[in-house]
Amino acid sequence: MVLRRPSVPPILPGFTHVRLLGTGGFADVFLYEQNMPRRQVAVKVMLADVVTESVRRMFQVEANLMAQLSSHPGILTVYQASISADGRPYLVMELCSAQLADRFRTERIPVAEAVRIGVQIGSAIETAHQSGVLHRDIKPSNILTTLFGHPVLSDFGIAASLGAAPDVGETVGMSVPWSAPEVLLDETTGTIASEIWSLSATLYSLIAGRSPFEEPGGANETRDLIARITRARLPAIGRDDVPASLEAVLRRGMSKDPAKRQQSALELVRDLQRIEAELGLAPTHADIAVDDWARAISGDTGEQTVVRAASFRTPTSGKSRRRRRRPIEPDQTVASAEAGTDTRRRSTSSRRSNLIATALIVIALVVVGLGATATWLAVQNEDGSLPRVTDVRAEADGSEVTFMWDDPGLTAGDSYHVRVDDGTPALQRTPEFAVVAEPGQRVCIIVRVAREGRIGPASAEQCIQTEGA
Repeated sequence: MVLRRPSVPPILPGFTHVRLLGTGGFADVFLYEQNMPRRQVAVKVMLADVVTESVRRMFQVEANLMAQLSSHPGILTVYQASISADGRPYLVMELCSAQLADRFRTERIPVAEAVRIGVQIGSAIETAHQSGVLHRDIKPSNILTTLFGHPVLSDFGIAASLGAAPDVGETVGMSVPWSAPEVLLDETTGTIASEIWSLSATLYSLIAGRSPFEEPGGANETRDLIARITRARLPAIGRDDVPASLEAVLRRGMSKDPAKRQQSALELVRDLQRIEAELGLAPTHADIAVDDWARAISGDTGEQTVVRAASFRTPTSGKSRRRRRRPIEPDQTVASAEAGTDTRRRSTSSRRSNLIATALIVIALVVVGLGATATWLAVQNEDGSLPRVTDVRAEADGSEVTFMWDDPGLTAGDSYHVRVDDGTPALQRTPEFAVVAEPGQRVCIIVRVAREGRIGPASAEQCIQTEGA
């Protein structure tokens, strides 16, 4: 393969060129030192001979999207975007390492690390989806690593708005080994479901040391991969330290049928957090954006029930029974890179509260974040043909309240649409929901079945008052 010569680094006011970091099909990336404030940065510069109006527009889209999303800890930070004196657009970005793209092929990445990366990058993807943005090129080489070992998602160059119809004749770049079957078959240019496939395929690669349908020593040309991805059964990962439950989660995420996959990045994140619990690992913090403005514009400034935590339980057949949780000790850690996440957890005034908060804090953030994505369901017309939840029950244990109900007949892809008091709705698959309320507070819940953007009839409102004054 013939490699092109890198372009000449542009002269950028306030920056000093250091060296080349890498080359790509549309741009080169250089290491620069910023003069004020003094720091090293990565500068992505478009190639002069590819700067057409279409490419310039794509570059501008990338700059705008990453600027909007880069406050998320799992998305690469963009400091500046402009056009150099010679007419080439450029991005000034946080300096990160791309070693993960090489590591998974040269060393055995621990299962715990791969799952942690899945939770953190899945949270970033969920935030992008909540903002109406598809990434459309999720793969190992687009996951960079910060100085502190935190994975970040980069390269939104071919991102698109959710639901936007592609232009006639639009060509979308793709990375075949991590592209969903429906994308390779030109049935879509990208959906949430295809992003679930790509993230699952990426995690599979980190664990297996190869892309999902790559045959070591076999024929792995583009046409061979496309044929396997669209028709063949997913091969086993082939590691004896990978739990069957994790392989099942990834297999579901790479189902040929998009409807059988997790229905959101957040659902995949929750599945991965359950794997962490199964392995006895401290749960990885899920950074999910919260729509605080939704409550502000509703005009409701009165006392609200704060949803602190959702139950972390497996649904049971028949009547739901409360299970005793095995608390996760506060000093449990997965790796030193997770130390920064611990500082984001709130301390509480009692040992009991500490145990509840530590064991369930990540699920609390998931529920709040999921509520942001579920809000739109509340304005849809009620569909009376969907099953109705009829038997909501409640138990109070001090300040913790658990609501339970029987499965009214959910099908694949269905969820429960849960609203506590007048708060933001949440979506979940399990027929239990737990909250932590103030002493003596009255908590009410309404449950519906959600299916493909529709919601079923509401259950009867079930209320309970917590103990205390």
